Amino acid sequence: MAIITEEQDQPQSPKRSHSQTQPRRSDKPISTPNSKSQTANPFTFWFYFTLLVSLTTLVFISLSYLSPHQDPKSWFLSLPNNLRQHYSKGRIIKVQTSPKQAPIEVFTMEHGPVGSENVVLVHGLGLSSYSFREVISILGSKGVHAVAIDLPGNGFSDKSVVELVEGGNGVFGRLLDVYDEIQEKGLFWAFDKVIETGQIPYEEIGNRVSKRKVIRPIELNPDEIGRVLGQVVETMGLAPVHLVLHDSGLGFGGNWVLENSGLVRSVTLINTDSKAVGALPLWILEIPVVREVVLGVSIVYMQFIKLCCSRGIGVSDAEAHRLLLRGRDGRRAVVGMGRKMNQSFNIAEWGGSDGLKDMPMQVLWSSDWSKEWSEEGHRVADALPQAAFATHSGGRWPHEDAADKLAESIVQFVFSLPKSVRKVEEEIIPEHIQKMFDDAKSSHDDPHHHHHHHGGHDHHDSHAHAHAAGYMDAYGLDRGWSS
Repeated sequence: MAIITEEQDQPQSPKRSHSQTQPRRSDKPISTPNSKSQTANPFTFWFYFTLLVSLTTLVFISLSYLSPHQDPKSWFLSLPNNLRQHYSKGRIIKVQTSPKQAPIEVFTMEHGPVGSENVVLVHGLGLSSYSFREVISILGSKGVHAVAIDLPGNGFSDKSVVELVEGGNGVFGRLLDVYDEIQEKGLFWAFDKVIETGQIPYEEIGNRVSKRKVIRPIELNPDEIGRVLGQVVETMGLAPVHLVLHDSGLGFGGNWVLENSGLVRSVTLINTDSKAVGALPLWILEIPVVREVVLGVSIVYMQFIKLCCSRGIGVSDAEAHRLLLRGRDGRRAVVGMGRKMNQSFNIAEWGGSDGLKDMPMQVLWSSDWSKEWSEEGHRVADALPQAAFATHSGGRWPHEDAADKLAESIVQFVFSLPKSVRKVEEEIIPEHIQKMFDDAKSSHDDPHHHHHHHGGHDHHDSHAHAHAAGYMDAYGLDRGWSS
């Protein structure tokens, strides 16, 4: 017998369209939690880190190429023969601008008979003793003892100093510390530290790098340059000296002349304008990219010098000036010294001061440079009425194309003055050395002492002379300057 059961009525669901019957995207996840999209890729970090390090290295290499910081030996070996020969003929003098600072090496070049009239030539910014090489050669051949110096920051003199400073503060300072450490230990050291700790080791580096070496350009002001000039004159025994100041050399040496007029026999000014600012436009050397192009490309630098300083300069001479200005932080030192010049210098007030009213002076001026420059020459002549005025055919840097005229004018002016009288100071002998001299003399005068030693007279004479020789050696009085 069939059993009929009654089913429960089911609510009839409404018909849905095709679009409504499709499941929602949120109901069915496309990927599982273990899928590749939600798992961190371990190579992503290293890709971006390597890219960052590569770009940073490229930037530093580019900057190093545009502004090279070679060590002194490599820089010197890269110089052309004319500059290396010039250096081999000079000598180094150590001076000190402040008791708290390390001595500075100053390069000097001299020619001519020692004991004659002493002429010291001081160049303007952007030049060096190399620019005076022809002038001092002619002066020496005419019986004048000529000395040209490289002001600190120029030529072969020191252009920078190394200072120890505290490790950098802040993010930028810490990054500098990291960069210095990577430079010293290599890039793989940094990778190892990052792999071990998962981060750049700022704290470890900060604990070990409490101080770091910083190379700073030498930027001396006129007072410090005056001390340098005074120490060179004193060390070489040149006083009283005939001082030749070219271009901005007056701005740096003028105060020293005023304060030490007793050490100066005469002053010759070469193309020094009324403000003593110099011919080289230093602002060009401050503009990024422009300065790199000017100092980095020989032909550009030569055209630059012909435009503002010297039309008759040769290719090799322009290249020599470029290399000396570009190397070993020379540009930064020259620009820094230019900023520290006395912008309010007044040549009329300087020449009319009490200490210089009776000082023999002459002014050598370029007559063919430009109309404006000729008018400036007349203003300088009016400001220094006691000075003789002569012209030459060279440019504002006349050392290359008018060296003979400059030398002839200097010689005539120097020998037209009464001969210089040098003050010879008696050397003060230290007490312990004097005691040795006295003991040697008493031993020599004792007759019994002679009796006890055969040939005693000769022996003790030689003994005393040996002490004297030892004194001379110890204080360097019998040694020539090393080149």
